[in-house]
Amino acid sequence: MRPRIEELGWRPTPMGEISLRRRWDPVAGADVHEIKLDDEFLMSSLFTEAEEEMSRLALAELRAGGQGDGFDVAVGGLGLGYTALTLLADPGVRSLTVVEALAEVVDWHESGLIPAGRTLAADPRCRLERADFFAAVASPGGLLPDAPERVFDALVVDIDHSPRHVLDPSHAALYTPEGTRRLAEHLRPGGVFALWSNDPPDGDYTALLGAVMERVRAEVVSFPNPYQDRPATNTVYLGTRPRD
Repeated sequence: MRPRIEELGWRPTPMGEISLRRRWDPVAGADVHEIKLDDEFLMSSLFTEAEEEMSRLALAELRAGGQGDGFDVAVGGLGLGYTALTLLADPGVRSLTVVEALAEVVDWHESGLIPAGRTLAADPRCRLERADFFAAVASPGGLLPDAPERVFDALVVDIDHSPRHVLDPSHAALYTPEGTRRLAEHLRPGGVFALWSNDPPDGDYTALLGAVMERVRAEVVSFPNPYQDRPATNTVYLGTRPRD
């Protein structure tokens, strides 16, 4: 019999020890894949609704703003790949660039240890870029070193737990007025920024985002939690780069 918990991959990184495991969850009645950084859970295939909804909200916001199909989208953070899968499921997405700092996570996808990796690798619209998203946003070289002037219709980010609970101190600059202005420069006018957060809506961050972008809001996404008697919630922040 297969063991209930299998460690599929483990490596030390500058941010800590990252591991990929697969376990049988008797409550869900299914295999669950999980990524941990030291003792913190980064991703679980048991809870993917909010990141999937973030992808759908970003595309809906583009269309509501009058942007036609043929979207070029960039994702900050690969994780288990559900954000990218949901974006690619929309035929309006022309290209998808996923920027991931941890080469280990990209390797697990490319080797098939993470199930979504097979689909992402097979889709010619999808590019996995090994890079630090936060450093790339702040760099004049842009998100893609071979295309420094490249801008996108949407930036969809799912890396930190929240703007106040970051995985590394170097990430904090993104959640400042200057960091938000730099991020907006990587969007086309009318382009959409979407950010996942594990915390409830943060009024201060929403106000900060609103000082740079328009049509800013925080959407609360509810989803079932099989371990609790009530739904769980995450937050998705949305903002649009002004056309002026």
